[in-house]
Amino acid sequence: MHQPWFDNGAFPLFLAPMAGVTDPVFRSLCKEMGADVVVTEFVSAEGVLACWERNRRYTEFEEVHRPIGIQLFGADGRNMGEAAKIIVNELRPDFIDINCGCPVSRVVGKNGGSSLLKNLPLLASVARGVILAVGDLVPVTAKIRTGWDADSICTPETCRILTDEGISMITIHGRTRAQQYSGKADWDMIDFCARAASVPIIGNGDVNSAQMVEHIRNTSAVRGIMIGRAAMENPWIFSEAKHYLTHGEHLPRKSIRDKWDLIIRHARLSLESGRYGDELHTMKFMRARFVAYTKGFPGAKDLRSRLVHIKTMDELIDLAQSV
Repeated sequence: MHQPWFDNGAFPLFLAPMAGVTDPVFRSLCKEMGADVVVTEFVSAEGVLACWERNRRYTEFEEVHRPIGIQLFGADGRNMGEAAKIIVNELRPDFIDINCGCPVSRVVGKNGGSSLLKNLPLLASVARGVILAVGDLVPVTAKIRTGWDADSICTPETCRILTDEGISMITIHGRTRAQQYSGKADWDMIDFCARAASVPIIGNGDVNSAQMVEHIRNTSAVRGIMIGRAAMENPWIFSEAKHYLTHGEHLPRKSIRDKWDLIIRHARLSLESGRYGDELHTMKFMRARFVAYTKGFPGAKDLRSRLVHIKTMDELIDLAQSV
């Protein structure tokens, strides 16, 4: 199925799906800063079927977020398909992404996410269920890891199985589930799969600079790059990378004050959205985002100890003005 983000030889930059991070406010900020394609936080297929109205909050988006994919996890192909059908009929996203890579225990414990890499016939049935349900309406994609652990690397076989089932695009995070987010992403494996696959392969893992984006584009067969943790710390990475790819020069580095302005803006937008409740609950939610944004700030250790106790916008603004 047509994926317009690849039209005219484009090399798209994707915002990775991250639970508790890629909510509508953060997606808006990243789109503003140059992300080409964004993906929602994952949502459970079983949750969608049991209580759609409560779980649709994880899937809601604004038109400015397009193109956008909604990521779904689960281990029952039929239920995954039924959940995907509800989402597509209600919201009309640009694609459905199957989560075959999340390492979090609460997902793995339900046989979803990266646990599917231990049971490739089950992974195939999940992909088949979603494609049969909505594959004629939207592209169905998948995000995987290289395997469960170092003794069970299965990336080439996983890509072949997913492609045979009709998956339109595969994102590979170059780590095993056992690695979580430690060690280095295996870009040699990502490139190997990209050269062999008949569908576009998107690379993910350790991309934290414009130079790395350029290096991967010039030296590998991936058709795009997905950025996750680096965007949590520096959403400008999308515009920085695009400028570097186009002009071969760096944009001026953002100052600490620029970053504080973004922190305050992000917090204010989250509060105005009402998504997390009152001011106290919104600030509690935002604390992890504050810590990510301020990584590398002067006196970061002491600053983080203050940020994790922020309760109001006024406190945040006062802190920003005092450092």
